[in-house]
Amino acid sequence: QVQLVESGGGLVQAGGSLRLSCEVSGRTASSYSMVWFRQAPGKERESVAGISWSGGMLNYADSVKGRFTISRGNAKNTVYLQMNSLKPEDTAVYYCAAARAWYGASRWREQGLYEYWGQGTQVTVSS
Repeated sequence: QVQLVESGGGLVQAGGSLRLSCEVSGRTASSYSMVWFRQAPGKERESVAGISWSGGMLNYADSVKGRFTISRGNAKNTVYLQMNSLKPEDTAVYYCAAARAWYGASRWREQGLYEYWGQGTQVTVSS
């Protein structure tokens, strides 16, 4: 069984930074590809950034390119989302999700592909 636990959310002013963490537990935790999704109030959940199990392949939503960076820890069972230059429109609950495969640039946004999900962490950006 794989479990995901997010942390690092909070309240920050526009222009500030936060780093989210997602700790993956389980015997094969390091072999999963990981994606961060977010859901703002009244909106559908959307993809933010994804990383392959090796860390060698990355994808970002256009809205966060140049501001957010996804990475894996050395042991590969922790995934980070460094968020800089935050905007009020980044306010959302952020979820990490895991899948056994890396689906590439064309499919990484598909939520149904991810087998395991965390409980979410709230990020609020004030103007």
